[in-house]
Amino acid sequence: MGLLRSSLSNIRTSPRLLKAPPYISLLCFLGGIIWILLLPLDEYSRRTYISENALLPGQVHTYFHGTEQNIFRAYRHEVAEVLEVQEHVQQDGSKAYMKATPQHRNQRIRDLFGNSGIKSAVQSYKYTVGGQDFEGENVYGVVHAPRGDGTESIVIVAPVENFEGQLNTDGVTLLLTLARYFSRWSLWSKDIILLVTPDTSTGPQAWIDAYLSQHDPEMVASLSLKSGAIQGVICIDFPFRHSFHALHISYDGINGQLPNLDLINTATQISAGQLGIPTLLQSQHLYAKPEAQHHYLNRLKVLGHGMRNQAVGHSTGAHSVFMPYHIDAITLTAVGDGREDEMAFGRVVESLTRSLNNLLEKLHQSFFFYLLLQNNRFVSIGTYLPSAMAVGAGFSVMAIYLWIKSGYEQREEKDQQHTKATEHDNGQRDRTEAALADASITNEQLFNTESAGGIDLARRKVWKPIDRPLVLPLTLIAGLYLTSLIPLAILVTAQKGALLTRTGSLCSVLIMVPIGLTFVLSNNPKLLHGTYFDGAPLEKQGNGAPRETGLVHSDLSPPSDSKTRVLQFHTILKSLSLLVLGLELTVLATLNFSLSMFLGVLCTPLCFAGFYKDSSSRAVASLVAVVLFNPFVVANAATLAAKLAGYYDGSVGLTDVLRIWLEAVSFGWRVHGAYGVPVGVFCVWLPAWTVATLGTVSSFVMDEEGKVEKRVEKVKGIAKDNLTQVKQAAQRRSSPSPARKRKK
Repeated sequence: MGLLRSSLSNIRTSPRLLKAPPYISLLCFLGGIIWILLLPLDEYSRRTYISENALLPGQVHTYFHGTEQNIFRAYRHEVAEVLEVQEHVQQDGSKAYMKATPQHRNQRIRDLFGNSGIKSAVQSYKYTVGGQDFEGENVYGVVHAPRGDGTESIVIVAPVENFEGQLNTDGVTLLLTLARYFSRWSLWSKDIILLVTPDTSTGPQAWIDAYLSQHDPEMVASLSLKSGAIQGVICIDFPFRHSFHALHISYDGINGQLPNLDLINTATQISAGQLGIPTLLQSQHLYAKPEAQHHYLNRLKVLGHGMRNQAVGHSTGAHSVFMPYHIDAITLTAVGDGREDEMAFGRVVESLTRSLNNLLEKLHQSFFFYLLLQNNRFVSIGTYLPSAMAVGAGFSVMAIYLWIKSGYEQREEKDQQHTKATEHDNGQRDRTEAALADASITNEQLFNTESAGGIDLARRKVWKPIDRPLVLPLTLIAGLYLTSLIPLAILVTAQKGALLTRTGSLCSVLIMVPIGLTFVLSNNPKLLHGTYFDGAPLEKQGNGAPRETGLVHSDLSPPSDSKTRVLQFHTILKSLSLLVLGLELTVLATLNFSLSMFLGVLCTPLCFAGFYKDSSSRAVASLVAVVLFNPFVVANAATLAAKLAGYYDGSVGLTDVLRIWLEAVSFGWRVHGAYGVPVGVFCVWLPAWTVATLGTVSSFVMDEEGKVEKRVEKVKGIAKDNLTQVKQAAQRRSSPSPARKRKK
């Protein structure tokens, strides 16, 4: 047993093994990134398939054609009068361009519902975010199922304005035409709810909150008409009047949630398989030709766009707000210029609605966690999750390595190799060592091999376990994570006009936090060293064990000098920070894989940044890393990249782009409950950056052997002087005074 313990101890303190963990951590980071780049290959992806047999996609004949097109054209004329700007001739002959009021528009839509025999109602709402009001009215009607009991329903949504801000005139018209068409059929086993909202964000959110009784009555009105549990949602987006080429399927939800893959596969099977209408994902029509969608680069672009939308976690259409309530929803958008007309779009919606009508229970058999590469290939969670786990493991490996490193100190001890004296000589040797100590022989001189009294004294370096001070590092880590909620609350509650100002102030304050902590620690050395001594000098008892103090009692000895104590403090602090970071990213990967992956990649340089007092090159590299991967620097770089990529026109400056993003974050937090990005930045990324910056700044500011060490010696000197004064006062009190002597 003793031999095994000795072998394990030697392995644990092996210099070669102690150098391996940083390379293992780097290998984990690179492996996770390379794994993502391999996913578009056929070997790592699978073809899509239908898991729910009850859907029966494309197995029914659609009848939405012929005379329904005349109804559609008549409805389009009615809807255009209340949605689009109309030209009116005044009494004096002049022309005026006016648009119908929302109340007039909603009443016209309700009249069209009533003409089809559908009960309808109006719901009003008003959200206030950052001092700005978002108000409107939703119009909805319910087609009751002749063969159902009202316990299940299907929702079809058509916003007046789509996600891009374009008028969805033909989309609303198609919904009204389908409402009339569906109301004449007797095959429905589920109620069909037809919803017209002013936009794709506030309107659907207010309606679904009220439908599930999760709304605030002061902001959102209750619904007078309701049905059963919603089995699926289909959103219609038809923002032009000409024929289209393909249907674009949007499926990203709030906080990265996704609908059941069967719903997307059913829509693809009906559109492309039954009706011959191509389907696209993640805006493929903007960067990929139809015949090149299976190429590696195009698949990688689809994967990147999907991961970006999932990581941001904001609404990408009217369908997104249903996902937090575990309701599967997609948006079908007509794109391109081709030969398909509104009747083809209607047949897709009809067939998809009839497939959902066949369901006996909610979709559950297929995947809820996946990454789509094109309309017929996907990557399941079992294939892509190891990449995020590898990145999280990289931080955990470094945390464990630093923790072990903080508990050992390399010391030199005597090794009697050759004995050439008798016991008398041994006594002479002891006297010689005592004489050397009285002569103030330095520690380095004593560590050299020398001959004293006929004895060869050799010195060798060994790793000795030392005590770890945890009070201050744990307090700092807990404080950083708790105080990270303060800038988060300030940002999401700021008024619209003060967002940029508050963000700039937060940036200045948060950058100064690690710098301020560095100077506080350097000017108060007892914070770093007080866990080892209580103001008195560090001494040991006669048996070599550490002296008991008023602050801590441990069987392990503290570090031998001030330099080692400062290094140990930064090592423990960084170890705890990386341990928490790895745990957060691992847990987050199961909830929002893309957000976890992006945060892990952005925090990778921070894993190797820290306190490097003995290496100026590493200290400079660490400084470059904490500057470049500051959250605010990355945010500004992202705005510049978005501007250069053409997402915004020339009239929008970089400051305007940043303001738009900040407003979206505030709006998403207050209205949709989109917490992914703000929580990830302020509660995951920012604390890790602060700890890395604290160590980096300390490398340039702190001088363990100079500035800090002198302060420690000053503290010790003051403690000695105080102790001497106390002893002298006690002696004076105990000794008789001259007056008492004369009296005697």
